[in-house]
Amino acid sequence: MDGLLSKENLEWKYRVREIAEKFVRPVAAKYDRAQEYPWEIQKALAKEGIFKVWIPKEYGGAGGERILNLCITVEELARTCGGVGVLFAVNALGSFPIILGGTEAQKQKWLPKLAAGETLIAYCLSEKGSGSDAASMRCRARRDGDSFIIDGEKKWTTNGSAANLYTVFAVTDPKSKTRRMSGLLVEKGTPGFTFKKFEDKMGIRCVPVVESHFHACRVPAENLLGGEEGYGFRHAMGTLDQARPGVAAQALGLAQGALDYALVYTSRRKQFGQRVIDFQAVQHMLANMATKIEAARQLVYAAARAADKGLDNLTKLSAMCKLYATDVAMEVTTDAVQLFGGYGYMCDYPIEKYMRDAKITQIYEGTNQVQKIVISRALMKEATILQSMLDPYIPQEKQYVLDEGPVAPEAAAAFNVPAVRE
Repeated sequence: MDGLLSKENLEWKYRVREIAEKFVRPVAAKYDRAQEYPWEIQKALAKEGIFKVWIPKEYGGAGGERILNLCITVEELARTCGGVGVLFAVNALGSFPIILGGTEAQKQKWLPKLAAGETLIAYCLSEKGSGSDAASMRCRARRDGDSFIIDGEKKWTTNGSAANLYTVFAVTDPKSKTRRMSGLLVEKGTPGFTFKKFEDKMGIRCVPVVESHFHACRVPAENLLGGEEGYGFRHAMGTLDQARPGVAAQALGLAQGALDYALVYTSRRKQFGQRVIDFQAVQHMLANMATKIEAARQLVYAAARAADKGLDNLTKLSAMCKLYATDVAMEVTTDAVQLFGGYGYMCDYPIEKYMRDAKITQIYEGTNQVQKIVISRALMKEATILQSMLDPYIPQEKQYVLDEGPVAPEAAAAFNVPAVRE
């Protein structure tokens, strides 16, 4: 489908593909087994200017179709390693709050460093008791002169310990219902900010996921996101609308990478005197896999274009692409393992890693069950708009009930019954 992409999109695609094949695929299994951060890959991406892709041009970024190019980049990285896909994309997640809601001073200070790959960033929203229900968070931040003091803990900090900067959401006004939360930018090494538990994960093992702990952690007031309290929930939700196409792109890359391996393996493997790919049942599996991947790709790209253009329906599209692409990734990677047969279950073959990496995409940045709620709410609003236009064309039947007293004259005529019962 390259003919549907612009010259700029294609430049990113093939540039990143070359880097992924050179630096990522050869070491993907090694870092998955070791569960270590692949600094050699991060440095290669920084050297090639890949971290510029989602940053506005005025802050040292590449500009252009930032979200679409980000999705293309993540897709190509995840095609060779899902962990590296999220290792890269999580920096966009952490920096979107600055791009969307930061002060000009905050943008000038941090975005050029992020674009250069000199600074890595993480996003601290979830807690042990507030995952999907982000508004119920308990981490607190109170104003103390020219500072804020943060107390509490955050769960599932992806890129934690590797990142230099953290976008932390905390309760600043517990009595408020609409402006309860605020975002704060916290630098690694700030006194009172530590990492406690390092998660032992099923997939995406090369990127660290940690618990972030804050105890009397003093942060300058100038690090308050946007310079005003109470806008944290808006910043967090707006960020997820921008970032979910990136998660979908990670899933898309995993699905495509799994299909690539399945095509090669079934073409090589012989059973009953012929290649496995020559069996019609296998061909049907591959056809379904490829079709769903392409459908997911177009939905992801559509959502990314909507984000770049600032369209009003971004929330629904973003949720749709995340829901569909991640479900496709789980289905396709599982089918790919099946096509490898018993070898697909073995860790010395590459395909089982794709299935492990794919599962988390259905969970983080809003579970797929939450995405269905988001989509349904958007559809209910659309139903209200459509009602006046379509109601006249939908017949409305009237039910006559005998034991509910006298029948109105108009109803009597309609049902051909006496107006008053005898």
